[in-house]
Amino acid sequence: MTQADFLASEPPEPVALPDLDQSGPGRFLNRELSWLGFNWRVVEEAENPRVPLLERLRFLSISASNLDEFYTVRVAGLRELAKEGNATPAADGLSPAEQLVLIDENARRLLARQQEVLASLRTEMEAQNITIVRRDGLTDDDIAFLEEAFLAQVFPVLSPLAIDPAHPFPFIANMGYCLALQLERRRDRKPLQAVLPIPAQISRFMSLPAPEGSLRYIFLEDVLLLHIDSLFPGYEVKNHFGFRVLRDSDLEVEEEAEDLVREFEVALKRRRRGEVVRLTITTGAPKALRGVVMRELHVADNEVVELDGMIGIADLSELVTDARPDLLWPTFMPRVPERVQDHEGDMFAAIRQKDMLLHHPYETFDMVVRFLAQAARDPDVVAIKQTLYRTSRNSPIVDALCEAAEDGKSVTALVELKARFDEAANIRQSRRLERSGAHVVYGFLDWKTHAKISTVVRREGDKLVTYTHFGTGNYHPITARIYTDLSLFTCDAALGRDATKVFNYLSGYAHPERLENLAISPHNLKSRMLEMIAAEAEHARNGKPAQIWLKMNSLIEPDMIDALYAASAAGVRIDAVVRGICGLRAGVKGLSENIRVKSIVGRFLEHSRIICFGNGHGLPHKKARVFISSADWMGRNLNRRVETLIEATNPTVKAQIVSQIMAANLADTAQSWVMEANGDFVRHPMPEGAFSFNCHRFFMENPSLSGRGSAGASDVPQLTHTDDG
Repeated sequence: MTQADFLASEPPEPVALPDLDQSGPGRFLNRELSWLGFNWRVVEEAENPRVPLLERLRFLSISASNLDEFYTVRVAGLRELAKEGNATPAADGLSPAEQLVLIDENARRLLARQQEVLASLRTEMEAQNITIVRRDGLTDDDIAFLEEAFLAQVFPVLSPLAIDPAHPFPFIANMGYCLALQLERRRDRKPLQAVLPIPAQISRFMSLPAPEGSLRYIFLEDVLLLHIDSLFPGYEVKNHFGFRVLRDSDLEVEEEAEDLVREFEVALKRRRRGEVVRLTITTGAPKALRGVVMRELHVADNEVVELDGMIGIADLSELVTDARPDLLWPTFMPRVPERVQDHEGDMFAAIRQKDMLLHHPYETFDMVVRFLAQAARDPDVVAIKQTLYRTSRNSPIVDALCEAAEDGKSVTALVELKARFDEAANIRQSRRLERSGAHVVYGFLDWKTHAKISTVVRREGDKLVTYTHFGTGNYHPITARIYTDLSLFTCDAALGRDATKVFNYLSGYAHPERLENLAISPHNLKSRMLEMIAAEAEHARNGKPAQIWLKMNSLIEPDMIDALYAASAAGVRIDAVVRGICGLRAGVKGLSENIRVKSIVGRFLEHSRIICFGNGHGLPHKKARVFISSADWMGRNLNRRVETLIEATNPTVKAQIVSQIMAANLADTAQSWVMEANGDFVRHPMPEGAFSFNCHRFFMENPSLSGRGSAGASDVPQLTHTDDG
């Protein structure tokens, strides 16, 4: 199916669900089960034969890491509500306790499926001469090699811990993996129970000598069991099992904290000691030793998962190695936009020519770094303001801000301390920025600042010009290699004024009045979108073409979903690309018959947020209203975070978003899953022998419009705008 074919096609025949009360909570899908559905899609991508073998292993690892975070945050929160007796239903009508039952059943099936997929992948890996060797498969040479490696690389880090009245059960941190040991002293057969924590600072897999062209590994825990004599001299192992702990990882911060940084440092220490929400153990654990572990960790039977296989599948990422490039995605080098090259790398000159939208990772995130690095060294730059939600440990963004501050420029950095699992890194970055002389602010105690904004004020002649960057993703050079996001660079004066007002709001609580383009949550972003949806519905009622295209990570906010249902009933055709959680039911007769929802799971992680309205002309069209945003349509983003929504007004940028990015996403069949009326996603149906369009490949092979400038636009495969005058 070509892009044009897709856009001309009608939605599939709606499905009647006679048992569904379309005015009741059943019109919404459960958030947690929808998220698990997304993770099932990730696991199924690990089974996709069109994906290179080691990339499939990576998908399996990602699914495990996702599930760990889901338990430590979402399940932990529901568990706390259920323990308190809170029976308040979610939008879909399920209480916390009811959700926990359904989550547990679904997650146990998912964990079992992960083991089945791993077994299949190991068979394929062995056919490619990549082997994970068990203890009974070691040669004499392997044992001699491991003896030396153990003493040099492992032994100094280990802490074997006996369990007896003089040695209480040790604290096991979140995601801690241990061996529980039942030992016996050889000389008098005296029993001993012990715990051997497996240090996270050492790789889970140790490399073994292998013939050229082969890779051989052994689990670290197997190496430890081989060398118990070195850890417990005079003892032998009678029985053992592995166990892994997941703890409640949400932070609680005092509302009246006088020093927010110090309060977060204390909260991070509390996180390590959160209650256990899941204990995973290997099958066959001796009853007495299993009982000791459960009792000491305060775990109930329904919080224990027995696995016949590998615990901690997230660690498989260690085996995705560059040593076998034939089993990885082909190397892809992000492009430097031709517009920037035309100006010999001068970002300000490229932006002055006209607005520029970069599509990451296809166009390099280095341009964002260059924007700030150039500003730091430019004597005409007088001020830089920057939001930082997530960034890398050795961040070139922070380097540039520090350099600018040390050079005497006015630098203001909004550092979000509440960026989950990045709190410690952000505290370190804030300390570093302060030492350099930057003004560091932390926004609001109750709201996270999730907006991605950067402004550079430059003296040009007798005036000050504000250059602004708005992003849909984080200022994180590492994740920007695999996340698809948008970067809008502009020196539009109105957008510069809007951005400055937002920064003043974040640093001084000055409510931004009379924003000219921007909408921000929690103030008017949601209402702006509801107005636009209602306007599109009115176009439909007036007999005009009416269409909405959406792209986001999550769509669960009830008011937004109800507005889309109402628009569908009015005749608006709605196509949504929702990567993860979706609480909207698509294709239900009488409720959402004009709505299609798809999810794209592929080489890159879909992350950009885009909203397009036909504006009475249908899509694609040059008179469409086109927006990019930092916000998903979730309650937290629209009601409890500071987020931005920017309307694209430059014709080339609009054409790039509508006719290139959105059209390709909607036309994708190779990596797409389509939502059915019951909320399940199925792979996009493909007739035998039909062409399968892959939007990621399309973007890798075709430069974007605004990065090339108008001179190259005619060379880019795209949809032509319709024009009814």
